[in-house]
Amino acid sequence: MPLSEHEQRLLDQIERALYAEDPKFAHAVRAKDPQVHYKRRIVKAVLGFVLGVVVLMTGLVLNAGTTTIVVGVAGFLIMVVACVWGLTSWKRMAGIAGPEAGPRIRQPGRRPPRGGFMERMEERWRRRTEGQ
Repeated sequence: MPLSEHEQRLLDQIERALYAEDPKFAHAVRAKDPQVHYKRRIVKAVLGFVLGVVVLMTGLVLNAGTTTIVVGVAGFLIMVVACVWGLTSWKRMAGIAGPEAGPRIRQPGRRPPRGGFMERMEERWRRRTEGQ
């Protein structure tokens, strides 16, 4: 649904005000390439991982009983969350640029996927017993 003329003018006015107030932020938000956003998230995830390592090491240095354990576990959890966040961003970034983003097409000459382990074992057993 297209915007009315009045709404379009208001949107342009807001955009100009944003550029005047913070041009760096406005340029970052307006970036058309989504990879820019994913790269930024990866950098933040790396920083979060480093922060988690620092918190974990701080927990190891403290000699305060249960506080040591709590701080160490918190540091580990920060590291895990940062890794998961960074990996999901990396997968999305690679999926946008990579050829695997499209639908999978079976190539000629390739075998179809085989069944599970048990199905293959049953087939081998069947061939052995019929061959004797």
